[in-house]
Amino acid sequence: MAITTTAPTIDANGITAPTYADVLEYLKDQYRAIYGPDVYLEGDSQDGQLLAVFASSINDANSVAIAIYNSFSPATAQGTALSSNVKINGIARHASSYSTVDLLLVGQAGTTITNGIAKDANGVKWALPASVVIPPAGQITVTATCQTIGAVSAPAGSIIQIGTPTLGWQTVTNPTDAAEGAPVETDPALRQRQTISTALPSLTVLDGIIGAVASLPGVTRWAAYENDTDATDANGIPEHSISLVVEGGDSTAIATAIANKKTPGAGTYGTTSVVVLDVYGRPITIRFYRPSNAAITATANIKALAGYSTQTADAIKQVIANYVNGVAIGGGLSGSVEWADAITAANSVGGGTTFKLTGLTLSGPGGPGAPDVALAYNQAASCTPASITLNVT
Repeated sequence: MAITTTAPTIDANGITAPTYADVLEYLKDQYRAIYGPDVYLEGDSQDGQLLAVFASSINDANSVAIAIYNSFSPATAQGTALSSNVKINGIARHASSYSTVDLLLVGQAGTTITNGIAKDANGVKWALPASVVIPPAGQITVTATCQTIGAVSAPAGSIIQIGTPTLGWQTVTNPTDAAEGAPVETDPALRQRQTISTALPSLTVLDGIIGAVASLPGVTRWAAYENDTDATDANGIPEHSISLVVEGGDSTAIATAIANKKTPGAGTYGTTSVVVLDVYGRPITIRFYRPSNAAITATANIKALAGYSTQTADAIKQVIANYVNGVAIGGGLSGSVEWADAITAANSVGGGTTFKLTGLTLSGPGGPGAPDVALAYNQAASCTPASITLNVT
């Protein structure tokens, strides 16, 4: 394509720049205009090689200009530039985090637990908030933080040891699985959270609640449901109530965010209940769900082609697991882990040139998919590469 300038162009569609090949041809045309049309400028000539160096330098400068231009938008910025951009929305990139878990503490009313520690079956320590007071009801739900950084798991019912015996503190247990810690937040995850954060000053109350909860540290996935009818809905949510399903994050912070945003008189529904104070200092109970785990397994039939290797097999397993773990709580609009999307993920490995996918099946807690695996509204799909079987022929 003939060009009239080697510089980037900014228009209504954004920024564009000529390709390296176009820049090189432009320089050759200008050279011939000076020295004549019969000058030899192919790649085996000294002048042609010199023009190629000039074209490469111009192309590199154009690439930097495009990157700088794109760095001003959260939709296209990367790394440090993205971290800087999202500050305008009042959020920041999540650093690597510790696993958290909701603990149900039972004890005598009025008991104060200071710097309490609970232990799981493996002896891993989970730190309670600095000070916890057992309310008149005799039990309280608090969020404990693992003292070991990273993805430390704790299945429901595995944290039952009191690490710091305290008079009046009787039992401890975790009704739900722990939310595993995460590495530094990726650019795609931060972009998604920035998009949600713009709902904080929204006109709809539910959008505002979602924005407030999604921006909390440690929150990784969420789903929100509203029943504005006069009867219990298909999910079992009572009339005129909202129900949030939140993965990760501190339970008290989540409950406080919901309480600060919800309208007066609107009910909340879920199996996790936290007592917080409203703006007038009055205690109110906020309920929400922690997602129940839906372990997904997969079996893929592979016909190996030239170039297929064990690395290819590992990559196929990883991309399928990544897809499953990225499915929204409750399965999003489709309500399921989708068979077609799992196939698309598998075929993305190397463009599918070293293998042919001849079959794939998914299974969940309820058995084989048909072919999708349906999720309950409060379920979160999970998968590891070890849960995927490849049959290679």
